[in-house]
Amino acid sequence: MTEMKLEVVPVPVADVDRAKQFYAEKVGFNLDHDSYPSEGIRIVQLTPPGSGCSIVIGTGLGEISEMQLGSIKGLHLVVKDIAAVRDMLLGRGVDVGDIIVYPRDIKFAHFRDPDGNSWALQEIPPDL
Repeated sequence: MTEMKLEVVPVPVADVDRAKQFYAEKVGFNLDHDSYPSEGIRIVQLTPPGSGCSIVIGTGLGEISEMQLGSIKGLHLVVKDIAAVRDMLLGRGVDVGDIIVYPRDIKFAHFRDPDGNSWALQEIPPDL
């Protein structure tokens, strides 16, 4: 089978600058680029630290720009220490829910971006 890599996930936002600030400054994603390749088009790509997959936000991106705000649900950010990451996000002003512990000690905490797209922090024990 040919190798396939998921590398970019589009996330619909109303205000690109507000979303860029949220993801880069509050959540801590790396700002890969913010470009204007042509009139009416803006592409902002951000990557969670340590991830091989990025998100893209922008304007003038055809069907990506037509996506409904808040329609992305449950994107997972897998972390080693959910309590530490949750505390960091809370300290940066992100409204993160309580940590929920599931069987086999799998832990989750959830948050949303300003447009209602939802994210899950997930900690999986190293022995699973």
